[in-house]
Amino acid sequence: MKVILKQTVAKVGKAGHVANVADGLARNFLFPRGMAVPATRENLARLERERATMDEAAAKTLDGARDKAEKIDGKVIRLVGKTAPNQTKLFGQITTADIAQAIESEVGVAVDRRQVALLHPIRRLGVYDVLIDLHREVDAHIRLEVVDENGWLGQTITEQRPALAGEEAANEKPAAEAKDAARAESAVEAHADAGATDGGGE
Repeated sequence: MKVILKQTVAKVGKAGHVANVADGLARNFLFPRGMAVPATRENLARLERERATMDEAAAKTLDGARDKAEKIDGKVIRLVGKTAPNQTKLFGQITTADIAQAIESEVGVAVDRRQVALLHPIRRLGVYDVLIDLHREVDAHIRLEVVDENGWLGQTITEQRPALAGEEAANEKPAAEAKDAARAESAVEAHADAGATDGGGE
């Protein structure tokens, strides 16, 4: 299914791009969260009308985004979560707002929570590669370490895939939702392996 992304989705595409995605990913994740709209003739025409304004805004913010990327990219950000003893599941969750606030506190760079490209909050200890979408031409990645109050990352956790495709949701939601999340995760991975992003943007 072709969709127009309203915000950046890791492994799928940037805001304003037209992307080919699995039907399940579009219907179960992107559309309900307002992250994309169907690439209908009407929506494509609206995108084309808005492109000049988008190009102008992007040109004005490019240098600032590059400066932020230099300061953020590759940084290790650590957040502390509460868990039961010797457990990796958090009481609560780490959200995009938490990550944005931590970046500002530790690096001194202000990042909008909407620039933190996660589909789901983080609900377990571990290490996460998190995409920060600073501009349609500029990305940064941070290494996010979610530890317990003693600094523990988890038993054998050394690296986890980007917190994008919903393994936490699959583990913690009711069975029907877990199946949907698992199917959507597979769709993201298959789509990314196939390199199936349409070049609707720059």
